[in-house]
Amino acid sequence: MALRCSCRWPWSAWPRTRPSFARNTPSLCQQFSTQEINPQICVVGSGPAGFYTAQHVLKHHAKAHVDIYERQPVPFGLVRFGVAPDHPEVKTARSPRCAFRGNVAVGSDVTVAELREAYHAVVLSYGAEDHQTLGVQGEQLPGVLSARAFVGWYNGLPENQALAPDLSCDTAVILGQGNVALDVARILLTPIEHLEKTDITEAALEALRQSQVKTVWIVGRRGPLQVAFTIKELREMIQLPGTRPLLDPADFLGLQDRIKEVPRPRKRLTELLLQTATGQPGADHRARAPRAWGLRFFRSPQQVLPSPDGQRAAGVRLAVTRLEGTGEAARAVPTGDVEDLPCGLVLSSLGYRSRPIDPSVPFDPKLGIIPNTEGRVVDAPGLYCSGWVKRGPTGVIATTMTDSFLTGQTLLQDLKAGLLPSGPRPGYAAIQALLGSRGVRPVSFSDWEKLDAEEVSRGQSVGKPREKLVDPQEMLRLLGH
Repeated sequence: MALRCSCRWPWSAWPRTRPSFARNTPSLCQQFSTQEINPQICVVGSGPAGFYTAQHVLKHHAKAHVDIYERQPVPFGLVRFGVAPDHPEVKTARSPRCAFRGNVAVGSDVTVAELREAYHAVVLSYGAEDHQTLGVQGEQLPGVLSARAFVGWYNGLPENQALAPDLSCDTAVILGQGNVALDVARILLTPIEHLEKTDITEAALEALRQSQVKTVWIVGRRGPLQVAFTIKELREMIQLPGTRPLLDPADFLGLQDRIKEVPRPRKRLTELLLQTATGQPGADHRARAPRAWGLRFFRSPQQVLPSPDGQRAAGVRLAVTRLEGTGEAARAVPTGDVEDLPCGLVLSSLGYRSRPIDPSVPFDPKLGIIPNTEGRVVDAPGLYCSGWVKRGPTGVIATTMTDSFLTGQTLLQDLKAGLLPSGPRPGYAAIQALLGSRGVRPVSFSDWEKLDAEEVSRGQSVGKPREKLVDPQEMLRLLGH
């Protein structure tokens, strides 16, 4: 793809207070065009944060070259749902100044120190690969899973293919009330004939065909005004065929007056919740639906209850809570009361969490992020971060785009200011030699396109958009590696 130099910055990429350098100085493109610099930039992670950072650097520096490293053989992280050809991720990957290096695990196959030696700058954008634990007794019982692993299982993430969730129970409980929690609930309750038309993996489809789950409770420690999901996901749940919502009108008493003062997105979301809770179910044909989902508010997990033989989860003991404070800042505190919620499957959806990637990289274990200032890693010149590993697992794709553009902007500022190495760097040539000596066979973007074509072909034979390859060894064999 021919990349045109444009000095128009997306409004969404600007912070509320614009940096002073942007007001009366030439664009970054013009600044760099007079200099003979060919910066070699390395991005670790091929999810949205990695690709948006690469896109920004390539767009605003006509001579930059970016290598994107990914530990999986395939790009796009967990948003691997058949990205359309006009998406920026695909356009960036097809740029002659950008290269995808899949099947390379940074931190083990190659160290961050080795990357820093080979490149002018390294950007860590590897996301949040772990989950927040419950921290309660019984969490290790069979039947307790992380929602992150469950999502990876049905989306074809290789590391989660051995999950084998037991769906033989009648009731599932999801702890957490964010978008991932609603995604998981929707997959558990969606009629199988609808799922068969998606790119969900065949193994997940087979398990869901046999599923006995009829009721899903989505539990949160705070109230309706503090739920973390968005209105789009809520609408999808409300409109899900063959299901009915279970909301207690008592949870919404007095809310009608209070929502007048909340921001518009929160107001619209709460109004939809209120309308769903106070509707007349007798007049709705969905009242007879065979499956149900419900929101349980003011409940915090205290213990996972074992079955009589102690061999698996049989329920969750919930501490009843009340709120101190108001709005987004309201805190849930236990009242001293508890209640037991029977179930055979417990999915923890309390949030994603980043892991430390390499001993040489600073990491805050409490916050689960790399300490940074505007994307610059603390005490590590030439090392940057973007996305969830920079700010924590919050926001949507648009938030990540803005955040990644700002990290790219910071990197280019530092390059312009002479804060990065000025001499030539070998870039991938040096890393390729290291990987070769270690028996690592990287996967290129053209390799990925072959795998993509194979997935689409397999999907067409069974009436699906694609049938995802889930075994990395099979992927490499198909590529002749």
